[in-house]
Amino acid sequence: MTRRGCTCSLRASQPRTSPLSSGPTAGPSRTATILCLSSSGVQAADAAELTILCFFLSKMLLPTTYVQEQLRTVINRNTGTSGRRTTTVVEGKKQELLLRRSGSSAAMQRSPVYKPPFTLGDIKKAIPPHCFHRSVIKSFSYLLHDLAIAAGLLYFALVGIPALPSILRLVAWPLYWAAQGSVLTGVWVIGHECGHHAFSDYLLLDNLVGLVLHSALLTPFFSWKYSHRRHHANTGSMEKDEVYVAKKKSALPWYTPYVFGNPVGRLVYIALQLTLAWPLYLAFNLSGQPYPRLVTCHYDPYSPLFSDQERVQVLVSDAAILAVLLALHRLTAAYGLWWVVRVYGVPVMIVGALFVLITYLHHTHRALPHYDSSEWEWLRGSLATVDRDYGVLNRVLHNVTDTHVLHHLFPSMPHYHAMEATRAARPVLGEYYKFDRTPIIEATWREAKECMYVEPRERDGIYWYNNKF
Repeated sequence: MTRRGCTCSLRASQPRTSPLSSGPTAGPSRTATILCLSSSGVQAADAAELTILCFFLSKMLLPTTYVQEQLRTVINRNTGTSGRRTTTVVEGKKQELLLRRSGSSAAMQRSPVYKPPFTLGDIKKAIPPHCFHRSVIKSFSYLLHDLAIAAGLLYFALVGIPALPSILRLVAWPLYWAAQGSVLTGVWVIGHECGHHAFSDYLLLDNLVGLVLHSALLTPFFSWKYSHRRHHANTGSMEKDEVYVAKKKSALPWYTPYVFGNPVGRLVYIALQLTLAWPLYLAFNLSGQPYPRLVTCHYDPYSPLFSDQERVQVLVSDAAILAVLLALHRLTAAYGLWWVVRVYGVPVMIVGALFVLITYLHHTHRALPHYDSSEWEWLRGSLATVDRDYGVLNRVLHNVTDTHVLHHLFPSMPHYHAMEATRAARPVLGEYYKFDRTPIIEATWREAKECMYVEPRERDGIYWYNNKF
């Protein structure tokens, strides 16, 4: 095979001993050997494309370590001073190929716990500068797009469904709830971006848009913004994280293995998480960090969740929620409780369920470490999260699902640049980047089964999920 002056030969041979292993090469009897690359001065980009192709062909026939050694040899011999840049390209492509080949059954390796060999600045340099640009027009275009779809679904619920035969209405209402709940979760995600100052360059505009969107979905905007900010500042910390704080085995009640250690108990646990966890978190800080008081509440301006400077804005959030509740009361008086529940209540419950599910799966996995104060660092903690694949919902939810790792590193980056930035950052992150393609239902069941408590393993101060009692 010849390409622009460089030649790569693949030769079939008998089973042989890999230069990086002590025994015979694993796999089929046919093996591929990279023989040579022309020394006539291959450009870096050409070498990258060629070595990627060689990697793809030989990966199926040779041990990974041997292929990696051959790739390094080829790059170093043919790219000279550009080898470093080409290696980054090859590593990124190599990770992408491996991710595509991995199925839902592929076990995700544990995240490294040692100090990363890169800094936040190194990651930022790898990302195109325009990814950090916030456009008011583009942000509003996504918001108006979501609101238009939500309005169309509402019209269908008010006009279309009542006109259907009764048997079809039994199917139409659940379809409306699922669709409207998903679209409104996308609206909620845009409000979440406002809380991170990722909607525009104008903080006042971000706060105003976020307050309206979150209040309409019964989320206290400023209250949650400030507690969520503490989560971002302390991700992965056993003592200071604010959401889905991992529990030590000694802190679990005695009945845990009997109630939640069986399929029925796990099913009940998941159902309660998806229906009650969000309102209970807001009202009682359920699953959050424990505080030395009876009730820790997002609606209380004097809650330990907030500083003195934040209390007035917490009251503003409360007032906005009360205004929405008053509007719902008037709608109930005019159209009846069941009408409000069908049209508004169930979709908003689905918003809460999706948010809880997304947050739970981003921070719960046996491959993710948790750190106590002796080990925790912001960068290591921020990398202790995993991206997930929700299929078509990835786009509906503005990719909050599959760009969460990057979001923890650069929370003020708008969602419409997050995919490009993630692709650019992955070669730098290397094995610190985690992506799990397990189907969401399967992943939810697995994490509920396997991630019941944390305990230190090989090293004090670093905790891993377990389920053994």
